[in-house]
Amino acid sequence: MCGIVAYLGQKQAYPILIKGLSRLEYRGYDSAGVALLNTHLNVYKKKGKVSDLVGFAADKSKEATLGIGHTRWATHGKPDDLNAHPHASGNDRLVLVHNGIIENYATLKTALQKLGHTFRSETDTEILVHLIEELQERENLVLEDAVRMALSKVVGAYAIVVLDKNDPNKIVAARKQSPLVVGIGEKEFF
Repeated sequence: MCGIVAYLGQKQAYPILIKGLSRLEYRGYDSAGVALLNTHLNVYKKKGKVSDLVGFAADKSKEATLGIGHTRWATHGKPDDLNAHPHASGNDRLVLVHNGIIENYATLKTALQKLGHTFRSETDTEILVHLIEELQERENLVLEDAVRMALSKVVGAYAIVVLDKNDPNKIVAARKQSPLVVGIGEKEFF
């Protein structure tokens, strides 16, 4: 069980993400992280509670109106900074947060390794972001189509949110047998 949160709008994303993660911390307190996209993609993640992430990111750039966040209860991979979410694709173009379990992650990982992918973490989530990257590049797909195609190959339950640094006005979210709530405000999405 994990907590995921996202924001796209005109306000600064970081305080909104941290407030959301703090409210969702009961869903996981092994680690927390955020990805913030403005002109650059910044990913900050830390083992421990949301307060540990806040301390870690205190002196870092947090200017962004688009971001995703995650609080983790470890299921695949030990609680540490490397296994904390968000996870990036091999080319660091995509970032993803995930709640759930990908049951066929070992099979997917082996197939991706044969295609040249290397992994930084021990999580099933990183496998998914690499799979989306592979399909997006190989099939020349927009993000939502790459996500749809990747998820058709996944066995398990999930709620995910994905960002593409080349498309800074879009958040892609999907779910299967895992809760996900979408909020729509005036010129903003949660």
